[in-house]
This record gives sequence, C-alpha cells and structure tokens, in this order.
Amino acid sequence: MSYWIASSNRPNWEIIRNNDIWGVPKRNKSLLTRVAPGDKILIYVRAEQHGNTLLPSAITGAFQVEKCFEDQSRLFIPPPQMGDEIFPYRFQLKPVNIFKEPVEFKPLINDLKFITNKTMWSGHLRVAMREIPEEDFLLIMNKSK
Repeated sequence: MSYWIASSNRPNWEIIRNNDIWGVPKRNKSLLTRVAPGDKILIYVRAEQHGNTLLPSAITGAFQVEKCFEDQSRLFIPPPQMGDEIFPYRFQLKPVNIFKEPVEFKPLINDLKFITNKTMWSGHLRVAMREIPEEDFLLIMNKSK
C-alpha cells in the first residue's frame, strides 16, 4: 500500500467530498499505473482568500482508493491557468476520515519527512499527487482527532 497527498482547491474539494472521486490532469497519466486500490490519499487544499478571510492551506480528509479509471466527462473545475482541462484520470474513493475541522498545514511542515525544503515547502505540493511516507500520513491523521 502507498500513501499520497493530492493537491486541490476548495471548489474541487467539495466535488471530491460529494462524489468520492479524485481526478488528475492528462499530463499525469502515469499515476493510473502507480496508484492502486487500497492506497490512501490525503486531500490538501491551498490557502484561499474568501472575502476578508484568508483560509489557510489545510488537509481536509483521507480516502482509500477503490479503483482507477479514465473518464472524459467534465466534473472538476479547472483553475484559470489550466484552460479546459477535464482531469480525465480518476480514482474512485472511499472516505476514511472527513475531518470535522481541516488540519492546518503550515504547523506540520517541520515534522513532515516528504517536505525536504522547509522554507520553500509549497513546491512539494505543486503536483497533482505526491507519494508520501506512511509516517507522514499517520502524523496528519493523528492531528485530525
């Protein structure tokens, strides 16, 4: 079993949570062969401004991959810089733990092994999905309680 962190925005987090599906861009097709049923995925949402409130970057929940597939239907909302991307490589998910309160990400940085550059940490999350060590997954899960 592998552990992953998937980078999203809040609108797409709602789609993930309501549909139990995660999708990645066309350029990430190799993930269909790297991610397997039984793998665990944490959903990371970037910091976003909502009115006068800055919502911090956070982990919102954990899922288990049930199956991997391709689907050309439009489900996700692409960020402006991604044009008409439809995120066709998808993962059917089963919720493991939808956090009642998102776990703020910045306080975790110094303890996470996959973040090797603690100063420029956001670069580690500028991919659709990144494999992470089991100990990082467990640390985040423990913070969600």
